[in-house]
Amino acid sequence: MRVLASLFALGLMAALFHRVTAGAPLGARATLALGLLLLAAHVSGDFATRARLPRLTGYLVVGFVMGPWLGLVRREEADALRFIQDAALALIALAAGSELTLDAVRRGRAGLARLAIGAVVFPVVAVTLIVASVSPWFPLTVHQPLGAGITVALVLGTLAAASSPAVTMAMIDELDARGPFARALLSVTIVQDVAVVILFALVLAAGTVLTSTGAVRIAVAGIALLDLAGSLAVGALLGFVLGRYQRLVQRDTALFLVAAAFVAVVVARLAGLETIIIALAAGVCLQHVTPVEGARVRRGLQRGAVFVSMVFFALAGAGLRLGVLADLWPWVLLLAGLRIVSVRYGLLWAGRHAGVTPELARDGWLGLISQAGMALGLAQLARRAFPEWGVSLETLIVAMIGVHEVAGPICFRAALVRAGEITGGSRDGETPVGSGAVVMPRGGL
Repeated sequence: MRVLASLFALGLMAALFHRVTAGAPLGARATLALGLLLLAAHVSGDFATRARLPRLTGYLVVGFVMGPWLGLVRREEADALRFIQDAALALIALAAGSELTLDAVRRGRAGLARLAIGAVVFPVVAVTLIVASVSPWFPLTVHQPLGAGITVALVLGTLAAASSPAVTMAMIDELDARGPFARALLSVTIVQDVAVVILFALVLAAGTVLTSTGAVRIAVAGIALLDLAGSLAVGALLGFVLGRYQRLVQRDTALFLVAAAFVAVVVARLAGLETIIIALAAGVCLQHVTPVEGARVRRGLQRGAVFVSMVFFALAGAGLRLGVLADLWPWVLLLAGLRIVSVRYGLLWAGRHAGVTPELARDGWLGLISQAGMALGLAQLARRAFPEWGVSLETLIVAMIGVHEVAGPICFRAALVRAGEITGGSRDGETPVGSGAVVMPRGGL
């Protein structure tokens, strides 16, 4: 009851400041909105924990309530805070990259490959076939020729294979779940994001053959591949610099990590690169080039993980755009359901082979539902690639990402509970459930 009273009081304060500061400069309004949003997110995170939900869900929901629903955080204020949101995403992705050890990947590469194939191929095929079969009635292709319908189906199928390393890492930090089950899913999400970028470029190339002249800007395919290569190169350089700095200075780790996150965002925006890929590559490079310094950075990231997650997910909730659900909700739910079911059967298929544990085959799909940064970036590229119906396509994709972003943390928490990797020392106080035995002989996952 006290938590609800605190949220109500914060809501009244936000409503008052929203009215009083209506004519103030955007920077001042955005700063005030950020402060109120973080206060409300802190309270809602505690409420979510008491309700046995992830804190991330509380952050997302309160951001959505104060932003798109009640309008207490204006859209231009949320857009002005996007830079801080991207910096928080960079820190989460840096932590995710630093958790990915190549030795563990090499030992379990057979199982990881089968899991990644199941998580990528099955949703691509399922969503593509269904959307193509209903293209005469699908809102985006109802008046388009068959080739355009197939192209839209391929794009939606490709983006259905994307997942979110950022959400996965944030949940791992929140629940202190660093067992083999969680690490395997984190590795799969990273492989998914890289594979989706390559598939997206191939789909755009195929779209030039399937559609009429001028319907697809093939240059965007090259841009996607260049963005991937450039992001990996910049990330490797950033990771090397981080390692050298830590070796020479060995202090002010938190301050330097924040500065590095802002640098990554600035470089990504100026060069048109992907912040999340830069940070992931930096974390992997830091972990393997300078492992001692990488461990020090990882400890610093873990200490600030709760606050960083609060910033990112509260702002993500304030930036959700779910208005399209009013008109397209049956299609959004259909595509979301297809994606979830196909990922589940993809992992069940992977579990038929040696090297993938029954726990991952049975419950791993629950940890691959979330979508966030990379999918949003590809949605923006889709808008640029298809001048005729790119805006409508991006709107539909963003609505689907919003649904997955809200449902994903809840499902991932359930998967970790079933796998027994939420320990008694976790940050939400969960007690162990299940056996947690997810390592198979001979290097399997």
